[in-house]
Amino acid sequence: MLDKISKEFDFQQRALNLRAYRAEVIASNVANAETPNYKAVDFDFRQALQSAMTGQNGLSLNTTDARHITGGAGSNAHGAQLQYRNAVQQSLDGNTVDMDVERSAFADNALQYQSTLTFLSKRISSLNSAITGGQ
Repeated sequence: MLDKISKEFDFQQRALNLRAYRAEVIASNVANAETPNYKAVDFDFRQALQSAMTGQNGLSLNTTDARHITGGAGSNAHGAQLQYRNAVQQSLDGNTVDMDVERSAFADNALQYQSTLTFLSKRISSLNSAITGGQ
């Protein structure tokens, strides 16, 4: 029974985790807006979510000995492949953070996060209503 409920919320859970991670990435870009030679990073949410749902977390290392370290190349625990963001206008100090782009990305990500939470809340409410018999 709990497996079925867990599977019901698996997609939303992964989406929320990725949205929270993307907020951290964008916040890191904003925090480093004045750091010389800092390169803004982001990831493709759709690709990261698809990777998380299929269980693929990037490229895996080839191990030929049991003592080798296992891990992924270029990805993290969320399955998101961080990529450098293209600079709209590069600054003299080599920093590629554009505050307008970061604000826009943060607002969009926050809206998507809130939408996922609202959907999840409604789904939990309907399941609760079904369990209690609509009382």
